[in-house]
Amino acid sequence: MNRRTALVIGGTGPTGPHVVGGLLDRGHHVTILHTGRHESPEIEARVEHVHTDPFDAAGVDAALGDRSFDVGIVMYGRLRDLAPVIARRADKVVSVGGMPALLGYGDPESLDPPGLAVPAFEDERRADRADGAGNAKAAQIAATERAVLAASPTATHFRYPLVYGPNQLLPREWMIVRRALDGRRRIIIPDGGLQLRSAVHAPNAAHALLLAVDQPVASAGRIYHVSDDQTPSLRQVVQIVAAAIGHTFELVSIPDELATPARPMMMLTGSHHRYTPNTALVRELGYRDVIAAEQGLADTARWLVANPPEPGGTIERALQDPFDYASEDALIDAWQRAVAGLRGAAAGADPMYCDRYSPHYDQMRAARRARRRELNG
Repeated sequence: MNRRTALVIGGTGPTGPHVVGGLLDRGHHVTILHTGRHESPEIEARVEHVHTDPFDAAGVDAALGDRSFDVGIVMYGRLRDLAPVIARRADKVVSVGGMPALLGYGDPESLDPPGLAVPAFEDERRADRADGAGNAKAAQIAATERAVLAASPTATHFRYPLVYGPNQLLPREWMIVRRALDGRRRIIIPDGGLQLRSAVHAPNAAHALLLAVDQPVASAGRIYHVSDDQTPSLRQVVQIVAAAIGHTFELVSIPDELATPARPMMMLTGSHHRYTPNTALVRELGYRDVIAAEQGLADTARWLVANPPEPGGTIERALQDPFDYASEDALIDAWQRAVAGLRGAAAGADPMYCDRYSPHYDQMRAARRARRRELNG
């Protein structure tokens, strides 16, 4: 009779089964509310299902009848409308939203100076559009965060970055894996692939949510950024994914404004950093990765090899990557010809700068002096 109860709205996506499993491990009786169109084989049979439309708050309210829960986790649906419904029924509310709540996350060029703060923490300005600036959809995400905490002041809200892992509907890693499977040896990366974009492996995201369940008081009224402990650069992501499936790419760096074939893989415009670390989550709730980022990326790559999306199917269309290798090769060849033609001008303009801590400092300094003597006659 004292068994704790949990309601999970959603629960069948990449993160949901890990959340449900964690609640079961904690001894909760778990109910998931979802449409019923996509059942997950990872959800245990002892989990109760309520099928209704999570985007219809009145329908959710009716479907739940007079039930109440110790914990309500909202991972899907129209969160702003669901927040008051779940707040009336759950002692602890945990909700999931997105990083675009941060002003400039989707359009960092609009900031002055352009680009998000690096790192960008939870207290950065939200995309509220109070001054008419920013993106309307991002402003709705920011307004939803306020609505959640207004309905339930002790709620905990999590901002998800890019989520990766098996069953992800938009798998960034597939754009790397498919090129490897298709035998591509060259892959375009913008600006050296040095962009940092926080991401989270699905089991790690679930672990973060469950920490709020375990620590309802410490997490009360807080908004947390979710991410893996480490954030590989885009270049490193490509290398980790390729190595996991036994492939090697020549990474062709092209300036972002010209590296158009890489834009689907970037999944955001521009090569600005979106580094939103989990610092507060670590400090306040003791978060640490369940699975390290490098292992998670490798596991995801191998899963995609075993479970490839249909070529030209729904997933690939949503990714917006045409896999147009002839056009990619034409761009790479044109860029490399241009670079070859500029080498002489670059050498002529080279100040021969050298880092005093470089192992080649003495040789470079001597070469620079010799160059100056030559130029001075």
